[in-house]
Amino acid sequence: MNVRKVSSAFVAVAMVSLAEQASGQGFAGLGSDAQGFSIPERGRDLSFPADHGAHPDYRIEWWYVTANLKGEDGKRYGAQWTLFRSALAPEERPGFADPQLWIGHAAITTQSHQFVAERLGRGGVGQAGVEATPFRAWIDDWQMTGSTESAFDLGDLSVTASGTDFSFGLNLGADGPLVLQGDNGFSVKSSGGQASYYYSQPFYKVSGAITISGSPVKVTGRAWLDREWSSQPLASNQTGWDWFSLHFDSGEKLMAFRLRDDKDGFISANWISSDGRTTPLSKEEVQLEPLRKATVKGREIPVEWRIRVPGKSLDIRTKPLNDQSWMATSTPYWEGPIDLRGSMSGVGYLEMTGY
Repeated sequence: MNVRKVSSAFVAVAMVSLAEQASGQGFAGLGSDAQGFSIPERGRDLSFPADHGAHPDYRIEWWYVTANLKGEDGKRYGAQWTLFRSALAPEERPGFADPQLWIGHAAITTQSHQFVAERLGRGGVGQAGVEATPFRAWIDDWQMTGSTESAFDLGDLSVTASGTDFSFGLNLGADGPLVLQGDNGFSVKSSGGQASYYYSQPFYKVSGAITISGSPVKVTGRAWLDREWSSQPLASNQTGWDWFSLHFDSGEKLMAFRLRDDKDGFISANWISSDGRTTPLSKEEVQLEPLRKATVKGREIPVEWRIRVPGKSLDIRTKPLNDQSWMATSTPYWEGPIDLRGSMSGVGYLEMTGY
């Protein structure tokens, strides 16, 4: 029996079923009722390294790395490595009875092309999973691994993935601390109180190599890890999000998101100093304004934005490396590297869903 093919087929069928149930329940069904799963609670202290691992009693979870890279050929690139866990029930079981589904996404973005791969896997058979100490996340032969020495803060990671016509192997070393998003890791996503547990490691420096169509290129750059888990992270009327992770040349960082709904939308942000201190920003303190749209796979996508934080004297415009940074996966979305120009300069990543 080919475990990978059987697992992938099952996950594909389950994902179609979930998509059919998701109508009217927020983007990708993330606004549907929690149905017996655990719910994030304000005041719970995150615990490391344990919380680097999986939380099977919550419905949805991800380990998400984005990297802004520059090649020794002088060109700019982006790389993404993501492992999603989606549960059909809040438990684990051995073998194919396990209700934990795993989805891997990997991509390399160039100025002219978006290389994308997706892997589907099933828990309980060893095909995919996450271990906290020493840290290891995997699906098939895609790996994100850490060392025992950096178990607390994920200070060192090795990330590998491959797809049609591309592969990468990147080494990530952090020179700053983990950052708790929201209220000490409790991140509110709607006026109705939907929330997730959310933290980041935004201080990675990167070295390694990417390969495109058989040609390797050594790269360096910056990377950002997002960790998040919940059971109902969206309200039922929220149709998608626009999510920014920004590295400024000053060493400061900004995480900001806008969750779109049928009213004014929900905005939240976090200013991160160069030493890791955080300043949460409310909707009134940050302005996210779409400036230019591009036609991407028949959709009108806002690929350039103006971001203002008056309290930090920030007024910048974002520009994508590639307008066509489309992730043609089971649940498609736009994700790619961006340049920052204006009152501060730098690079970052933009993710947009639900368009």
